[in-house]
Formats: sequence, structure tokens, C-alpha cells
Amino acid sequence: MASISNKRLLLKMFSLFSVVRGYNILVLILAQYLTSAFILAPELPLREIFFDDNLFFLILSSATVIASGYIINNFYDSEKDLINRPKKTMLDRFVSQRTKLSVYFILNLLAIFFASYVSFKAVVFFSIYIFAIWLYSHRLKRILFLGNLVASILTLTPFFVIFIYYKNFETVIFIHATFLYLMIVMRELVKDLENMQGDLIQNYHTIPIVYGEKLSKFFLSILSILAVIPTMLLITRFDTGYMNYYFYVSLVLLVFFVLFLYFSKVKWQFLLLHNILKLIIVAGVFSILLIDIKEVLNRVF
Repeated sequence: MASISNKRLLLKMFSLFSVVRGYNILVLILAQYLTSAFILAPELPLREIFFDDNLFFLILSSATVIASGYIINNFYDSEKDLINRPKKTMLDRFVSQRTKLSVYFILNLLAIFFASYVSFKAVVFFSIYIFAIWLYSHRLKRILFLGNLVASILTLTPFFVIFIYYKNFETVIFIHATFLYLMIVMRELVKDLENMQGDLIQNYHTIPIVYGEKLSKFFLSILSILAVIPTMLLITRFDTGYMNYYFYVSLVLLVFFVLFLYFSKVKWQFLLLHNILKLIIVAGVFSILLIDIKEVLNRVF
């Protein structure tokens, strides 16, 4: 009996980890710290950044809000996800909807508590962020164009938090942000292509549902071309060190993305396109270390 109980507990833990996308949260935390250390405040000692209490609680607040956002999104999309992602949904259902909502409220309260350590402004900011994520999950994601726009902004918001904290307004920061934003917008649109079956049944007004697959691919092609602009600027106009190689590889992947896009018809092909964009985004996190590899080694060692 004890063995069965332990297995059930383990399954519930895996289920909850799946619901809150624990791997995404870990990447987000790492991305925020690396962005702080090597892009927003490269002049500061690493010790000062990694042992900054205010930064720690801002990142912790961001992580808990994002985790709660995944939960509320999972709550509202349970029927759609059962169609689009049946295997993942079956794992997610080891935790009851009631438990998910309880964890959702606990995480939001923790986020506000963590933010209160920093300032009252941080509390207000994260309160608005929590409400915006709920509003998106409950209503906005069903609205044409607005759903994609808001989802992309909400994804980028954790980086906006640390950007405001360090008050670094250099042009290169905005160009990095533009590239990242375009990748996120593209990923959201590919997800809509991937999830057309469930979206259609659940009456979501996404771009592929309203305008069709062909026009959606055209939009993605335009976004890919637009993404080349900040990429080339970062390569040619700014000193990004060995991170240039990341941008060159990203250009190659974007070319492959566009070519493969027009041959894509079925779900696994759209999933592959989604994973290409995800690879570009995640690889971008680790490639931050390549901006000045010698300085990184000096600061670490």
C-alpha cells in the first residue's frame, strides 16, 4: 500500500511539474540572470548580481507568476488540450482541477509576497501581470490577432522587469528584444497552426481558423524576413563577440524554417517548426555567454 501511495504521489508531482512547465521556468530563471549579468549590467561583478536580493526576488516573483499562468491556462484549455495534446493532458489530469486552482492562488500570493520585499511598485506591477495573464487565458486568447499579440508581450514581460530594474536603455538592448519578440510571435502563430483541430472545435478565433493556413504561412514568412533585420544589425553594427555565430546559425534555421513551412501540412510538421523556433530562443539564452567569452572567464574565475 505504501508503495502504491508513493507511486501516486510521484505521478502527481510529475503531473504538476508538467502543468507548470517546470523546464520552461528553469530556463526563464537562467535567462534572466544571464541577461542581467552579460547584457544589462556587464560592468557589475557577478557576485553583486547573483547575490542581489532585489533581483533575486524579482526573478522569483516572475517565475511564480509564470508558473501560475501555466496552471490557469491549463485550466481553461483542458478540453482543447485533450484534442491537441492527448498524452500530455492525460499526465496533467493526475492532479485535480481543484488542486490546480489551489496551487494557482498560492503561487500568486507568493509572487506578491516576494515582490513586496522589493517595493510597493513591484507589488502593483506583478498584481497587474497576474490579472493580465488571467484575462488572456480566460478571454483574450480567443480574440483574433489580440491573442497572439498579448501572449507574446506576456512572455517577454519577465525580461522587461529586469530591464526596468537596471535602467539600461542602450540601442542594442532594444534590438535584442525585437529579435526575441519576433521569435515569440512566430512561435505563437505556429502553435495556432499546430492546434487548429482543437481551436476549431472550441471556437477559438485564431489566424489559421479565420484566414486559413495559406495566409498564416504568408504572415510567418513576413515575420521571418523582419527577423533578419535585427539579426543583421546585431551582426554588423554591434559588438556581440562570438554570439555572432549564434545569429548566423539562426539565419540558417530561419531559411530552413520558411522553406519547410510551405511543405508543412500535418501536425508533426508544424511541431517541428515550433521546435526550431524554440531551439532558437533557448539557444539564445546560453549564447549570451559568448558575447565576451574572455570577460566571462575572467569574471567567473
